Amino acid sequence: MMNYQVVIKNIDTVNEVEGYWSDEDFIQLLGKFNYPDGATAEKSSLPELLEMAISDYEANEAAAIVLEYKLGEELTEGQVEQISNNMLIDKVCEEYPEIHMQGTLFHINQLLFKAYNGKFPNAKASIVHFSMTSTDGEAQKLTAENVLKLLNKGLSDRNLIKRLFENQISQNIPFPEAESIIWELTTEDNINYDLVTSENWINKEDINESEFESVLEEVEDAA
Repeated sequence: MMNYQVVIKNIDTVNEVEGYWSDEDFIQLLGKFNYPDGATAEKSSLPELLEMAISDYEANEAAAIVLEYKLGEELTEGQVEQISNNMLIDKVCEEYPEIHMQGTLFHINQLLFKAYNGKFPNAKASIVHFSMTSTDGEAQKLTAENVLKLLNKGLSDRNLIKRLFENQISQNIPFPEAESIIWELTTEDNINYDLVTSENWINKEDINESEFESVLEEVEDAA
């Protein structure tokens, strides 16, 4: 059992997560949208070129191309077609039952949202800046599961994670979904962390307390 002092410093609400799409992604996607010269274009102009190339297509057609590129190995043709149509009406990235795909669906949604000037619903992500300081000695690198269990005490009862995963977040049992709920978790010193997730999972209104003490128990393996 480890005791931690938790401080939630700030939550930024963003429309896109910088750095998700690589230059290689842009070049590959440009090829799929019939723009073959991506590899020789100025790197800084790639996002803009892709937006222009995408906007020549019907919105659901473009969505299918990007979905196929990012999730083609996990989705059937029928699922790609269904999601590409649903994306125009719903925030699929918040509702899709396969939680591990929601992050990728968010990035796809926002790429299309920009290219089509708002034809797709605008989803948002939260970047949570916080620190977790062990009061029992040396800091160890925390996992997504550790972080959510430690944050539990500061989250309002309205929070979606608490409502859907009440036992996993509050008891010392495994919480495998944590890896899918948190899209990115970074730290340079094992004390100050940044996490990226959907605004649907954690938003500013979800924080009841910004400073509190929390206990991390050893998770018992399900026998």
